[in-house]
Amino acid sequence: MFNRFKRNFKEDPYKNRVRDIDPDEIFLDSQNLPQFDVNQFEGRLEKPISARTFISFGVFCFLIFCLFLCRSFFLQVVDGQSYLEKSNSNVLKDTLLFPERGVIYDRNGTMLAWNVAASSTAEFSLRKYDDAPGLSSVIGYLKYPQKDSSGFYYNEDFAGEDGVEKFYNTELAGTNGLRIVEIDANGKLQSESTVRPPVDGQNITLSIDANLQTELYGRIASLAASIGFTGGAGVIMDVKTGEIVALVSYPEYDSQVMTDRTDTKAINQLLADKNNPFLNRAIDGLYTPGSIVKPFMALAALSENIIDPSTKILSTGSISLPNPYDPEHPSIFRDWRPQGWVDMRQAIAVSSDVYFYEIGGGYQDQKGLGINLIDKYMGMFGFGKDLPDGFFKSGNSGTVPSPEWKAENFNNENWLIGDTYHTAIGQYGWQVTPIQMVRAVASIANNGKLLNPSILAGGDPNDFTELPINPDYFQIVREGMKMDVEGGVASGLNVPYMTLGAKTGTAQLGTQNQFLNSWVTGFFPYDDPKYAFAVVMEQGPATNSIGGVYVMRQVFDWMEANEPDYLK
Repeated sequence: MFNRFKRNFKEDPYKNRVRDIDPDEIFLDSQNLPQFDVNQFEGRLEKPISARTFISFGVFCFLIFCLFLCRSFFLQVVDGQSYLEKSNSNVLKDTLLFPERGVIYDRNGTMLAWNVAASSTAEFSLRKYDDAPGLSSVIGYLKYPQKDSSGFYYNEDFAGEDGVEKFYNTELAGTNGLRIVEIDANGKLQSESTVRPPVDGQNITLSIDANLQTELYGRIASLAASIGFTGGAGVIMDVKTGEIVALVSYPEYDSQVMTDRTDTKAINQLLADKNNPFLNRAIDGLYTPGSIVKPFMALAALSENIIDPSTKILSTGSISLPNPYDPEHPSIFRDWRPQGWVDMRQAIAVSSDVYFYEIGGGYQDQKGLGINLIDKYMGMFGFGKDLPDGFFKSGNSGTVPSPEWKAENFNNENWLIGDTYHTAIGQYGWQVTPIQMVRAVASIANNGKLLNPSILAGGDPNDFTELPINPDYFQIVREGMKMDVEGGVASGLNVPYMTLGAKTGTAQLGTQNQFLNSWVTGFFPYDDPKYAFAVVMEQGPATNSIGGVYVMRQVFDWMEANEPDYLK
């Protein structure tokens, strides 16, 4: 057939090309074609698709396109905002998992700060504090994690703001965890998984005895209210380990009020209080010490062979120095009363100013230490120095007067012998903190170990600086402090149930000496000292004779009745 068609085409290319179809070709199908393969579409007659079919399909596609277009319009324009919000919710969200903050205990296991479940929608536990007075200045307070107006945490951590909560914040806080939450467009939880569990904070046990702390605070607060002192502070320290068993500052704020931050009126009253309840007077309060520095002057004089401890000096009530500029008006340095002949132990007991004028600055035939040696030895006991790093680290190192200090603060004025006299009795530019003072007194009680104080239970007895002073000299000073209690100016502490050593001090204040600070320091029990103490009552009337001794007498009586082991 192909050859015939080719031959006809060559003969007449314009001749009608339609050819006849043989009958056998018409009836060709799958039955009469040998080896017909249906899968290869063999045996099929093709028929062209009609125009009507194309038109119908086009109309159908157009309708579908219009339907999608309308739906898209409603989704993106009419309901777009609604679906946008749902879409934003249909994401993976990070959720903070807050740890439990560490519990703070006192040395006896009493909880001082702990956690309670929040009754509202807070995602973390709330902090609660023991409401006994006297604890807030030690425990401190904190600030909770903070959210912005959109509900996102811009501050994810608990932040200690003061006291133990601040200093040991890292240990107490723990570590936040993280949870991944999947929420669909309808706001329904689809899945969640914790990718990082929270790590709870460490518990801390303090060296503080909460009951003793509250008792000491109560006695200071009561005396301040009845006499008119503007404040006070007290510290009791273990002389063998450095542990602080009481650390009181009056007045103080309320830890719960400052942490909750819901009582705006109470907070404003605290902030407006002129007596500054936010000042921890035991650590940061600076006070003129007065006569409580005399035992340390005695140790310096003994160490430098300035005077034999049995040598007596006469106090007739004052000493005077010639005035080269006005011979008729000599410079007079008064004792607080005539003392007669006193040796070192007696001078400590009766607090003779004249005795310490002479061994401090010299007088007539009596050689004195001089201000340079005074500055050296007072620095050895920690006065005018920063405390070692720890809870008690503060910006207040205090001041021991010196020629350099005077020149800097008094327009380059020269140092005078009278300045040395006043420095030798704890006046002039002296400034100390109660924690410095109790640390120094503890070194008298333990034969020259200047301990590093600790607010944590289990203080390290090996954490101290050995002072290069003969232990026999400490014994002489201790005997003088015992005599002070038995018949001297600290006789208010002469209790029948215990023997102790003490030294009092009074520092005059005001332009007309109309105010005073009242100090008492010491150690107990006498034969085997366990604890040192320092109490200061701040800025009371100069006519008042009741102060630090009264406070400690009340505390000792309470110990004897409630915690007698302290006195053994």
